[in-house]
Amino acid sequence: MTQVLPLNPGGPIVSSRIQKRWRQGKLTQEQVENFQRFLAQVERQFLQHPIITSNAYTKWFSKGNITDEELRHFIRQFSVFSNQFLVAALLKTIESPTLEQSRASREILLNELGVIYRPFKQPISSRVALTEEEKDLEGDPELVSTEGTVDGGICRFRAAHFEWLLEVAKELGLTYADLGKRKHGRPTTLHFCDELIRLYGSDDPQIAQGASFAVEHWAAAGFWQELEDGLIEIKQRRYPHLRLAFFTWHNRVEAQHAGHTMEELEEVYFNPNFEGLKFFQGGREILEAIAVFWDGLNSDRLNLIYL
Repeated sequence: MTQVLPLNPGGPIVSSRIQKRWRQGKLTQEQVENFQRFLAQVERQFLQHPIITSNAYTKWFSKGNITDEELRHFIRQFSVFSNQFLVAALLKTIESPTLEQSRASREILLNELGVIYRPFKQPISSRVALTEEEKDLEGDPELVSTEGTVDGGICRFRAAHFEWLLEVAKELGLTYADLGKRKHGRPTTLHFCDELIRLYGSDDPQIAQGASFAVEHWAAAGFWQELEDGLIEIKQRRYPHLRLAFFTWHNRVEAQHAGHTMEELEEVYFNPNFEGLKFFQGGREILEAIAVFWDGLNSDRLNLIYL
């Protein structure tokens, strides 16, 4: 009997992983086509959300026409989100329903804290002796790998993402004491942080999965590129020594994170306990919180509000 290609013409393309499972008889054609319809719904509700397709603040930022006061305000608010994300990431690790998902969450959390990715094919014992200067350089985001695993990786204080952001802030006259704490956050920034904790770190795995998927695909959808474009303009015009590696590194790495969440989604979708309604709830609500953060920054600049 001839097999039928498990794809609807014009619909989202399912991954080679799903097609392999179908060819092996592990998934029926109906299951695969239902998954394809599910991905189309994900596209409509998540990837076509206005904060992903048309972010007014980052579109403005990308031109580089920003005052020093506006730039310091942005860095301060972004530092609050970046630092408070650690709380949500820890909760996501704790509440993970399986060991595999816990490990995937720890990959992100530990890398945020300074554990450097070790290339998958590099044996743990293969590292040669390094000088103290070379060890210090291991934490430089311009040199740190964007791929691999934290398992067997080296921890460097300088490789903590918050320390990378501090290097950006220093050139603008901001110090450690000026950044990252809740007291530095505008109400719109804190709302986003609190929703990350509630949704991304939810003890309901369906809500958390939807929030995680939406967050990672928002991060991979282009806002990092718009921030990088604007900062390059600023560096060329006013701050030749501005360190941008925090932003350029994240711009490179987010596609990998999005790929991981798609693999996770493929696993949980075919689990009998999967609840699509809760998945979409988690994703929609976190995207609304993301919109509050960026729209808040846009409102602050239009109303000349700075902390």
